[in-house]
Amino acid sequence: MSSPSRKITAVVRWGISAWVLAAIVTQIWSEVANDAFYPEHYFSYFTIQSSLINIVAFAAGGVLAWRTARDTKLFTLVRMSVFSYAIVTGVVYNVLLRNIPSDGYEPPAWCNESTHVWVPIVIVLEWLCATGRISLRLRAMWWVLLYPLGWVAFTVIRGILTGWWPYPFLQPDGPNGVGGVVAYIVGIAAFMSLNACIALLIAKLWTKWKNLAPSSEAD
Repeated sequence: MSSPSRKITAVVRWGISAWVLAAIVTQIWSEVANDAFYPEHYFSYFTIQSSLINIVAFAAGGVLAWRTARDTKLFTLVRMSVFSYAIVTGVVYNVLLRNIPSDGYEPPAWCNESTHVWVPIVIVLEWLCATGRISLRLRAMWWVLLYPLGWVAFTVIRGILTGWWPYPFLQPDGPNGVGGVVAYIVGIAAFMSLNACIALLIAKLWTKWKNLAPSSEAD
C-alpha cells in the first residue's frame, strides 16, 4: 500500500505527464493548422523524443506511486535517464540553440519554453523530492547512454543520406567540421553520464536519510 506522500508523488507525476502531453499536442496542432508540420522532421528531434518518453514514464510512474510503496528497479533506471535527458535538454537549448533564428513557422512560445526550460526544472525537482525511490549501484549510470547513442547513430546516418540535420552542431559540414561534431557528441555523452551519477548519488543519500530498508541493486 502506498502512503499519502506517495499519492502526492503520483499526482505530481501525472501532472508532469499531462503538461508535456499538452505542450506536444498544442505544438503539433499549431503546426498542422499553419501547414508547417513535417512528421519526419518533428519526431526526429531529441527534445520531442525525450518528451514522449517523459509522457509515458511519468504516467506509468504515477500509477506505480499510487499503488506501491516503492519504485521498481526498472522504473528507477528509466527515471534516472529522464533526469539526465532533462538537464541536457535544458542546458543544450539555452546554451547552444536559443538564439538561433528559426527558418520556418514558430508554434506557441509556451510549448517551446515548457519542453526546454520549465519541464526540465520540474523533473529535477521531482527527483529531489519524490518519495519511495530505491538506491542503485553507480555503474547503473551507463544505462543512460543507451537511447542517446542510438539516436545519434540514426541521426548521423540519416543526415548523411538526406542532408537534413535536426541541430546545427551535428552538421559535419558546419563551421566546426567533423571534429567539432565528435567533440559535441563526446561532451554531451559525458555530461549525461555525470547527470546520471548525480541522480544516483542523490537517491543513495535520500534512501540513507529516510532510513529505508535495503533494496535490490542494478547490475
